[in-house]
Amino acid sequence: MRVVVWLVEGTWAACVDAAANRLGGLAGAQVTLLYVTPSEVEEAAEAAAAGLLGRAWHGHHHRGSAAERAVQQAEEAMEQEASGILGAAASRLAGCRPELVHRRGRPEREVVDACTGADLLVVARDGDRSRLGPHSFGHATRFVVDHAPCDVLVVWPGEPPGTGSLPPPRPPGPPPPPPGHGPRRPPPPGR
Repeated sequence: MRVVVWLVEGTWAACVDAAANRLGGLAGAQVTLLYVTPSEVEEAAEAAAAGLLGRAWHGHHHRGSAAERAVQQAEEAMEQEASGILGAAASRLAGCRPELVHRRGRPEREVVDACTGADLLVVARDGDRSRLGPHSFGHATRFVVDHAPCDVLVVWPGEPPGTGSLPPPRPPGPPPPPPGHGPRRPPPPGR
């Protein structure tokens, strides 16, 4: 069995624990711990440097400039964050030697791509955690859940809200008209 665990800051521990606890041990499984650095973060660092240097930045990287150092520091910080989360997640999986994967790009696309050939993806809810429903997924997570080419285990990070958080049922209304029997539009003026 091949299992991909998507690690996101703030929810990764719940995903790792769910993979270890709910799957009855991962000794025989091939586990991939996946962390994705959003391309917007890298693009923002580049844009900041371009803003400091103007048009001269594009096509001409000024070796040793303050802007280039700032971009390099931002890239190193992103790499350290990814390594830290991947390392902490791996250490939580006792008795399992997971593959550690760090990708860069649009998270929703990278995660779906990483699930090619996987049997299961473990992902956490990352939206509104105060109530049940579709808003408990962020945009990228909703995309991944809808498009993953494998089974998906969705985890509540922390205690899930009770069923009292459900919206009240809609009152019954009139049944919709049969197809082709809806309200008629008035003829255009002048006819």
